[in-house]
Amino acid sequence: VELQKSKIFEKYNVNVLGTPIQSIVDTEDRKIFAEKINAIGEKVAPSAAVTSVEEALAAAKNIGYPVMARSAFSLGGLGSGFANNEEELKVLAHQALSHSDQLIIDKSLKGWKEVEYEVVRDAYDNCITVCNMENVDPLGIHTGESIVVAPSQTLSNREYYMLRNTAIKVIRHFGIVGECNIQYALNPNSEEFYIIEVNARLSRSSALASKATGYPLAYVAAKLALGIPLPVIKNSVTRVTTACFEPSLDYCVVKIPRWDLAKFNRVSTKIGSSMKSVGEVMSIGRS
Repeated sequence: VELQKSKIFEKYNVNVLGTPIQSIVDTEDRKIFAEKINAIGEKVAPSAAVTSVEEALAAAKNIGYPVMARSAFSLGGLGSGFANNEEELKVLAHQALSHSDQLIIDKSLKGWKEVEYEVVRDAYDNCITVCNMENVDPLGIHTGESIVVAPSQTLSNREYYMLRNTAIKVIRHFGIVGECNIQYALNPNSEEFYIIEVNARLSRSSALASKATGYPLAYVAAKLALGIPLPVIKNSVTRVTTACFEPSLDYCVVKIPRWDLAKFNRVSTKIGSSMKSVGEVMSIGRS
């Protein structure tokens, strides 16, 4: 992104393969992201992008406590946490702004279901959903800290297809070519949902989805970046089907994080919005 801004690619006539850089900016910059999502009639949780502690306090007052504060352009939930009042937010804002020059203030949706979809799109607008996953822990716990089940176990058929259709609509709207991870907050008592974030890249969840389904996401994403269409790419795992076949699971996959907190001094053993796990275990079974 910085190279694009400083026009280095333009200077040396470099062509960036795969997802356009603007799509990455659109998904990472929360203000642009919210505008883009609203433009297609979908909803993101009420949030504001700020650059100072004073702006953060004003945004939280407008959104209403409790809120979640997190650094923009960060990985693993770095510099994030929940604030129930101004004092807590001041501490969080100071920490987060030391990691990034932009801070995101989100309305807290603690207790809602967290559901993820892995979606693939080629340069010819062919889209498939590779896998959907559900966090056992509710929203408020980082995905990397949560037990995750694939495919989701508590969604109704209607909810599953509602979120699937939205995922495909979003990836097309952003013009993403390759692999994309989309995360939702779903109200456990209704069909109300918000789009939490879109990762226009391979993520930790992508690695799990690839192992769980046997769909070679990284291999396929690399081919898609070269402009090869999905129906032409051979699935390197099955060796029979092409990459445009959606995996269908007749088994259940569970991922449990692994922590190694004994090696670190004064680290809280409570799981939360920032990631402390250093690995994970995956198990496969019939139920």
